[in-house]
Amino acid sequence: MRRAFQEKAHTAGVESTACTSDSTMFLLKLLVTFMSVFHFSSENTDLHAYLDGDVIIGGLFPVHAKTNRTTDPGPINCTAFNIQTFLRTQVMIYSIQEINQRTPRLLPNLTLGYDIYDTCGDVSLAIRATLQLLKDQSDPQRCLIPASINSSLPEPETKVVIGEAFSEVSVAVARVLALPSISYASTSEQLSLKYKFPTFLRTVSSDKHQTQAIYELVKNFSWQSVAIVGSIDGYGKFGTDSLMQLFSDNNICVDFVEILPDTFDKNCSTARHLLEKIENSTAEAIIMFTQEINVQIILEAVIEKNLNRTWIASDTWSTSSTISEKKGIKSIGPVFGFIFRQKEVPGFKDYVTSMFNGTTNNILSYYQVFTNGSKDDMKCNCKNKTADPSCLYCYIDHDESYNIYMAVQFIAEGLRILLKCNNQSCERTKFSAVEVNKLIMILDQNINITVNDTNIYFDENGDPSLGYDILFWNTSESKEGHPVLILLSLSQVSVFNCSRTCQPGQRMELQNGKCCHGCVDCSPQEYSNGNGQCYICYLFCFCLKYNFILSYFICHQFEAIRSEALGLYQDNDPKRTIVPLLFPMIAIVIGLNCGTPIVKAIGGCLCYVEMASLLLGFCTTFTFIGKPTQNSCVGIPIFGISFSLCISCILANLIQILLGFSFDPRVGSKIKKLNHPVAVVVIISGVQLGVSLAWLIVLPRLPSVEQKESTILYQCNMSEESKKFFAATIVYNSFWGLVCFVFAFKGRQLPDIYKNASLITVSMVLFLIIWIVFLPIYLTLDGKYKPAISSAAILISCISILGCHLAPKCYIMLFRKEINNQNAIKFCDFMSMKSTL
Repeated sequence: MRRAFQEKAHTAGVESTACTSDSTMFLLKLLVTFMSVFHFSSENTDLHAYLDGDVIIGGLFPVHAKTNRTTDPGPINCTAFNIQTFLRTQVMIYSIQEINQRTPRLLPNLTLGYDIYDTCGDVSLAIRATLQLLKDQSDPQRCLIPASINSSLPEPETKVVIGEAFSEVSVAVARVLALPSISYASTSEQLSLKYKFPTFLRTVSSDKHQTQAIYELVKNFSWQSVAIVGSIDGYGKFGTDSLMQLFSDNNICVDFVEILPDTFDKNCSTARHLLEKIENSTAEAIIMFTQEINVQIILEAVIEKNLNRTWIASDTWSTSSTISEKKGIKSIGPVFGFIFRQKEVPGFKDYVTSMFNGTTNNILSYYQVFTNGSKDDMKCNCKNKTADPSCLYCYIDHDESYNIYMAVQFIAEGLRILLKCNNQSCERTKFSAVEVNKLIMILDQNINITVNDTNIYFDENGDPSLGYDILFWNTSESKEGHPVLILLSLSQVSVFNCSRTCQPGQRMELQNGKCCHGCVDCSPQEYSNGNGQCYICYLFCFCLKYNFILSYFICHQFEAIRSEALGLYQDNDPKRTIVPLLFPMIAIVIGLNCGTPIVKAIGGCLCYVEMASLLLGFCTTFTFIGKPTQNSCVGIPIFGISFSLCISCILANLIQILLGFSFDPRVGSKIKKLNHPVAVVVIISGVQLGVSLAWLIVLPRLPSVEQKESTILYQCNMSEESKKFFAATIVYNSFWGLVCFVFAFKGRQLPDIYKNASLITVSMVLFLIIWIVFLPIYLTLDGKYKPAISSAAILISCISILGCHLAPKCYIMLFRKEINNQNAIKFCDFMSMKSTL
């Protein structure tokens, strides 16, 4: 037999001018491989389905995902039956049947057949299946003989092949197969090399587009460091190399790269070392560019170790239900995936649900044995999928299945053009594989074909005009503990990040790992504008002035530091403790005299509310100090709330004074209607509370940075719309301040022994004057003086009320106790009545 093969191989080499001496040597080597492939015995490796037809389309599918080649000695046994891949074989069968039964007929005089093999995802088994597809050739290893050369060698029954799924297997098959082949899932860039794989094309985008899409995702989120996990096969290796080149060209740090071997499993040393790298990595995202079975092993260990990272999934596992439905998968962190464009194979779902009612093929029969022939009529719940036939439709994918459907349609359209068919007949019925190959090579460069609503054309490398969609595993919307896979609208996400944003005068430097940066000072001869790099000063270095209240002049080397704070807040100034101490002192004095006439005269319990509002007003002054932040830009809205509360308490107190000392019955009856202190306080302060909250929620003031020559200005910005809220707050408080002034001025001559109205008149005059002066100054100032004047206005407003309304009463309580009694009040009332009479 070996001699016969050698003689025929030699004869083919002599007769064919297309085969050189080098190719003859290659054929001899290939023959040895061919014999070795058939030499070993195997179990469960002969799963295939066949249907006779005028044109046979071959199919290579990894129905079983792996073999025991690296784990058990002896015969090869296929394991890990994959239901989704089983359904993909049925997509090919369904598509061929649909073309044969279509009305009007696409190929009127011809019927399509199929010869489908299970490769188990193994290169050797795939090569054996490929040679089986060429079984009617007397010499499967011969080169394609040009049509111009007469040859007695028989034509192969199979004219074109669909498959394989894995890039590594497709590369091996394409080197052996001299027939046109169309892959539905192999994305390796290597297969785009036409000079190596002239008869190969595919209905899935190249990894060139996927790696570019991964880079764009990383760029969109401004990630500065990534890690890559690839594999030794063609898919993982070429994808990893392409990613590393992209990241290197665009200054994105790769924290580590791990290439998984063929023997990768959870117990190998590579798995343990990889898990340690992931645990210690400072990468902002980890890219998993390898086969699904490897990802399963890695993520199982990640779940067990309780690690949380940001993951980027390649197309091999981004839609894997096996992985997304693993227990604890939502704890691994956010997952971004890349998937083929999603389309549903028209009519296939109905075909699957009725597939067991008369449809027969060997692969389908194997599945029935695999599931023990179950034919339950129960309604399937796709959230808890099983291998039961009633649940099969739940496993239908919308990417690789549609790619297979497009491949069959493309072949049929090509044959219709080659055989010059119309709706009634075809001019030709005989053709060679060489003609099919030439036609497809022409089609993949010049013809646009529309399959349903999908327009597809191929470039000069045999790559289609299809792209990728981005998927996000949304665990927040998960049900039954499984992530919901949704198409992503790019937005900011939280990431594991060790990068730092450096201040002007500093540069970034690698620390604590390959990609982890820290900030260090530039040298005295250098300067930095805050972009993480230092530049040489050719003439002189100047200091950048950071401009905000309580700010610092900071040179790039941070040597000259001096304070510019307001005098009240100097660290070594003892006066800064006076204002904070006033409040507990006043609270203690008022508490000890609770129930006495003077406490009742200043509003009773309302004086505590007034004091609390003043304390809040004083506290808001601290929001204007230092570098503005999102939380510190709330000073004016909060002051608006506190001061309206204070004014409402004072107004309620004035109403009580006017009602108590006014002897005009007409005035007294009008004021009596207003004498509801709680209602006055709630209504007046409530309106201001609503305005201020609307300001904080709808148009909050945010910190902004602006560089003006040698000054970097930090301030809380205020938009045009925000200015309307600002004006409403100031006008509202000023209006009620004016009302208090009017009431206090009316009551200044009343026989009030404690002179409440007179003192409030003074405080309201100070309040109104300070805000009348404040507004034009505030609107014209810029820089650190703007928050300084705001702080000063608030301080003076609060001090005027504290000093005129509360502090004098404390003085009486402490030093003039003789007038803090009921007799003094009665005597004052008697004298006022006597003077009136």
